[in-house]
Amino acid sequence: MKVVILAGGRGSRISEESDSKPKPMIEIGGQPILWHIMQHYAHYGFKEFVLALGYRADYIKRYIVDFCKLNANLTVKLSSGDVMRHDSNNSVDWTVELVDTGLNTQTGGRIKRLASFLGNETFMMTYGDGVSDVNIKELVAFHKKAGKHATLTAVRPPARFGHMHFEGDLITQFTEKPQTESGWINGGFFVLEPEILEHITGDETWFERDPLEKSAAARQLNAYKHQGFWQCMDTLRDKRLLEELLVNGKAPWLHRELTH
Repeated sequence: MKVVILAGGRGSRISEESDSKPKPMIEIGGQPILWHIMQHYAHYGFKEFVLALGYRADYIKRYIVDFCKLNANLTVKLSSGDVMRHDSNNSVDWTVELVDTGLNTQTGGRIKRLASFLGNETFMMTYGDGVSDVNIKELVAFHKKAGKHATLTAVRPPARFGHMHFEGDLITQFTEKPQTESGWINGGFFVLEPEILEHITGDETWFERDPLEKSAAARQLNAYKHQGFWQCMDTLRDKRLLEELLVNGKAPWLHRELTH
């Protein structure tokens, strides 16, 4: 089953870094968040990726093309430019299709442009700016059992500010980053049937509008409720939070067998 990752966004809310690189290439612990997302899927055995590129597509293409060389020992003949890659401990055996889906194409339009790469088969899709410890195999099994056109992973968003409990004016408990006690949001990590493409009319279609709204109205949209970790990277504050978790060995999305 192929995994589509929407990697064409500009990331205007984290422009301090995304002015020079696409948002999925902003690094967490020395690796782009795109790599973190891909290694999570690969951990569960899903290693065929289709990247929907747009803003600074060249940046992502260069990273993927150079990945093996940059993670191996090399011999370079400067006179000819020949590069010989030696055996390495790199265990990454992913297949990555890089598709330029347009600079200003919306999320649904990007998926529609990938139709010829996906075939008439079930596929997965997520955004290039969020990590989670969602169990992908359980998510796929949930989708297949339900038999609907689309399954999204519903998550509880992390609070932006500290959460307090009071006794009168006395603060009895302060928690810096709790999960909200109620309310679910779209956390990405979709499983989709090819029928979903029928609701995408063109480049201007937002996936989160007509396709999902029409699927819900037709009772063809299920939610896989994930109670575990999920975090998007919209701001520098989010980036620092993810880096702090990684540095302290508390990155729930990271699978250690793929980090070396």
